[in-house]
Order: sequence, then C-alpha cells, then structure tokens
Amino acid sequence: MDRRTLIRAAIEVLPRAYVPYSHFHVAAALLCSDGMVYTGINIENAAYTPTVCAERSAFIRAVNEGQRNFDAIVICGGQDGVIADYCPPCGVCRQVMREFCDPDSFRIILARSEEEYKEFTLKELLPMGFGPENLHV
Repeated sequence: MDRRTLIRAAIEVLPRAYVPYSHFHVAAALLCSDGMVYTGINIENAAYTPTVCAERSAFIRAVNEGQRNFDAIVICGGQDGVIADYCPPCGVCRQVMREFCDPDSFRIILARSEEEYKEFTLKELLPMGFGPENLHV
C-alpha cells in the first residue's frame, strides 16, 4: 500500500474523534504486514486518565482481530479537526508500538496532508526502548 492511501485512510476518520474536552482530533491508520489497515481515533473521557489515543485505538482493533505483525502507522491531528502541523505519538503510544513492532523497521508517518508528511522509524522516536526481549534474562 502506498503512503498516500494510508494517509488518506487516517484523514478520513479524523472527524470521528470523540474530543469534547480538548477538541484536539487525532486519527491513525495502522498497516499490517498482510496489507490490512486498521484505523483508530482518540476517545476522551471526563476523568482524563481513561482517554485512549488514536494510535492505541488502532492497535487494539488490530490485535483484537488477531494481527501481530505491523509495518507502519500514519498519525494526523489538529485542533477542531484541522490539520495544521505534525502530530507525533505520545510516549505511551510509542511504548505500545514497541511491544508489537520491530523498532528498526516499523515506520511512523506523521502527516499534514497526502503530499506533506515526515517518516521515522520507531527506533528514531523511541531510542533505547524497553521491549519484550528485555524481560528474557
């Protein structure tokens, strides 16, 4: 799947974000190794702590469907659903990605539009990340 198609998938679900408090919409499109794409949106909660980020929302959907191999994720977002800048993943989302993804090959694409995006590996955004292999001593 090309980047533009994956970016378009994230942008299309951006209006679905449930953000009555911050009004900051975030959407993600997660590409599985088999070509399947799972989208996610951020879902806020009045108690704040139970809020779920778009990236984790996409991973939860994919893992629930039996997926375990991932190639890339697109993330986009902005105030009132208007994409004005790049929207990097929070630390918790980076750690969730680290649980399932190879930090050297998993790509994180931050998009402002189909034509304007930045691409990173997970390792670039989470250097020295703690992963499952760290528990096997």
